[in-house]
Amino acid sequence: MIDVRVLSADDWPLWRRLRLAALAEAPYAFTSRLADWQGPSDTEARWRARLAGTNTHDLVAEDRSSPVGMASGIATEDPGIVELISMWVAPEARGRGVGDALIGAVEQWARRSGAGTLRLSVAAGNPAAAALYRRNGFGDLQGTQDADGTWQMAKRLEV
Repeated sequence: MIDVRVLSADDWPLWRRLRLAALAEAPYAFTSRLADWQGPSDTEARWRARLAGTNTHDLVAEDRSSPVGMASGIATEDPGIVELISMWVAPEARGRGVGDALIGAVEQWARRSGAGTLRLSVAAGNPAAAALYRRNGFGDLQGTQDADGTWQMAKRLEV
């Protein structure tokens, strides 16, 4: 059974562990690099601040109380658009509905926030993520491929 729960700033050690694991396991999937979050930048204050934002909804997916994935929703400058960011599922948990549960939880938060669109970026060479998002109703946005090969996808939300 996959449970998804909202994180608070006090959950920073768990978020840190998952984020560093995600960046190490799938560096191609993120614009941040592992080195960006290690060394002098790896401070409790920074991790807490990341989770304490008022415009974010940070989630962890757990399978039998074991963390197996993470995702965040973040409000944009446009009140009608929320972005799905920091999505990652541990390799041993892939194909078991973890990604679907995380996307669903971010969608619910976006709707409650009054957003009509959920948007995300997909890294080039990440067909598994693109397939997950398409299965969950996302479509490619035309003309949104960046120079680094990432592209934008979006889903209209029923509010």
